[in-house]
Amino acid sequence: MATARRILNVGLIGCGEVAQVVHIPTLSFMSSWFRITYLCDVSDAALKHCASKIANHVPKTTRDPEELCASPDVDVVLVVNSDEYHAAHAILALKHNKHVLVEKPLALTRKDIEAIIEAEKTSQGKVMVGYMRRYAAPFEEAVKEIGGMDKILYARVRDIIGPNAHFVQQSATFPERFTDFRPEDSADKDARAQDMIKTALEVECGGVPITPESSRFWRVLGGLGSHDLSVMREALGMPEKIVGSSLGVPFWNVLFKYPGFTVSYESGLDNVPRFDAHLEVYSPNKTVRVQYDTPYVKGLPVTMHITENVDGVFRESTIRKTYEDPYTLEMKQLWTLVVEGTPVKTTPQDALNDLEIFRMIMRHGYGSSS
Repeated sequence: MATARRILNVGLIGCGEVAQVVHIPTLSFMSSWFRITYLCDVSDAALKHCASKIANHVPKTTRDPEELCASPDVDVVLVVNSDEYHAAHAILALKHNKHVLVEKPLALTRKDIEAIIEAEKTSQGKVMVGYMRRYAAPFEEAVKEIGGMDKILYARVRDIIGPNAHFVQQSATFPERFTDFRPEDSADKDARAQDMIKTALEVECGGVPITPESSRFWRVLGGLGSHDLSVMREALGMPEKIVGSSLGVPFWNVLFKYPGFTVSYESGLDNVPRFDAHLEVYSPNKTVRVQYDTPYVKGLPVTMHITENVDGVFRESTIRKTYEDPYTLEMKQLWTLVVEGTPVKTTPQDALNDLEIFRMIMRHGYGSSS
């Protein structure tokens, strides 16, 4: 008879869109792995709505993240709220010796990530960062294919997508937005955002001017950009420098220099309802491409495409290793981290590399001279 799997009790801090569309459904499907026992949010209406989505039991709810983190009914904390609170709530979870998964970006300042790393050193808990694209099975296979290339000639990272609302509305999760925030909560969020931007751009990026455009672009890098750049650096390593950039929203381009080749990063947001996100790497005789679809519609496969010269013959292959979505695979890694102590690749130390790439981009694109 098979031994029963340990079911982890999960507390979610944040009941917004990503919790409603992704995390609550995924954890609910994985009921033999996880059980949602606690919800926290500053919106009472969001708490009520999300609690009603939990099958078979009613989770506890609170506006106080410390109450959730301190609870013996919580084994692991998911920090899936606004970026301004990721570091503070991750540290709070670690203070109470909880394991924690933090949605990307882990934080938007080096100071905050270093504080998380220090808190982890004295905690029984470990931190995992939610870079779900890197847990997609075809991506992990592609990394092996790319590692076997004799010589990389060129690579492209692309992420051009239409309105997120288009995919959310068709996700069959029926999320709702709530605005019953207390004035003091909104004021605190705004103050944290301003402080975060000041630290990131003026201090850590070496004097990048703080403007509405540069502030917005820093947030875009932490949101959409962190997916693409995290995938790029796992597959190819860290770039040496930037040799060209055109920054701004809704479209932007960066040209990274690697030893012996360049990588073109192109991304943008428009009103066409499609999702084109991929990494493509070229060698003399083989091209490897990982194609992502929207993660908000469950079951759309991530695929690997290989085109190659085989003894003078053109061969094209499409590999769909699994329909198991990246979020589910990510949650399985979280379970093994907590239950079996298996290390994960998406650590706070790993996330620092994203901030270094962001810094390179901002200094090049916004003309910092220091």
